[in-house]
Amino acid sequence: MALTATLSLSALPAAADSILFVGNSFTYGEPAGGSPSIQNYNANSVTDLNGLGIGGVPALFKAFTEQAGLNYTVSLETAPGQGLDYHYTNKLALLDKPWDHVVLQSYSTLDASNPGNPAKLIQYAGLFANLLTAQNPNVDINLTATWSRADLTYRTQSPWLGKPIDAMQADVQQGYEQAKASNASINRVLEVGGAWNDAIQSGLADADPYDGVSTGLNLWAPDNYHASVFGYYLEALVVFGNVTGVDPLSLGANERVARDYGFTAEQTLALQRVAHGRVSVPEPSSLLLMGTALAGLGWVRRRRGAAAARA
Repeated sequence: MALTATLSLSALPAAADSILFVGNSFTYGEPAGGSPSIQNYNANSVTDLNGLGIGGVPALFKAFTEQAGLNYTVSLETAPGQGLDYHYTNKLALLDKPWDHVVLQSYSTLDASNPGNPAKLIQYAGLFANLLTAQNPNVDINLTATWSRADLTYRTQSPWLGKPIDAMQADVQQGYEQAKASNASINRVLEVGGAWNDAIQSGLADADPYDGVSTGLNLWAPDNYHASVFGYYLEALVVFGNVTGVDPLSLGANERVARDYGFTAEQTLALQRVAHGRVSVPEPSSLLLMGTALAGLGWVRRRRGAAAARA
């Protein structure tokens, strides 16, 4: 009887990890109605806490976890053009729960009324961290540092107008790093914008969508503000790799989301390779070294066992 009960328990599926995404259109996949749309992708696979039926980057993350054999329940709470201050002030009833993982993304310029100033991000990231850890002391809190906007670099008056394309991302990244440093409960900054820079610098992606010369994938949407399907795919890969600890390259050239959007195998692998560079996973050489060390340890133990048997 006890053996039967034990076997029954071992046959039960592992409990799902819960993950919450909080953000704006850089998370939910603006522009709506784009061709093709990220916002509406596989929305029934995730829970939109606002009831708007959005899939977005959270649905891409869900698809990746399924392909990796992982069990995650994915929820999102998003609002267009808002920072973390809006969600904390207006949506706490939806968010104040014991989540296992949380991904927080704020306004693209750090502060809509004071571009480049991280003070509001630091304040509300800290408030969220305190709120979330009160519900679950072991919650894994992630901050998403987003990309340089081409419109603010090449056309529109901003602190980054006329600067290199990676300048805005560097400032945004620094702001998120300061927010992380201000609260020990925040685990990591997801370097999504950094991955965009890597794609541009490697020649995979175009640096200037305004110059009329296409030199690679366009990571921006036609408004040169939001992301294209390639940009959102790269964002989802970086989130997936860091939250789960699974190398994005393990998804492979036939990955389902990329196939749904008509990416070539070369494009899919190239984007996964860029994401790999911004994910904290062991390098293949490290894995080989670890395997060699474990094999050596096993050999030593076997030798010791044989010697003890002879004695």
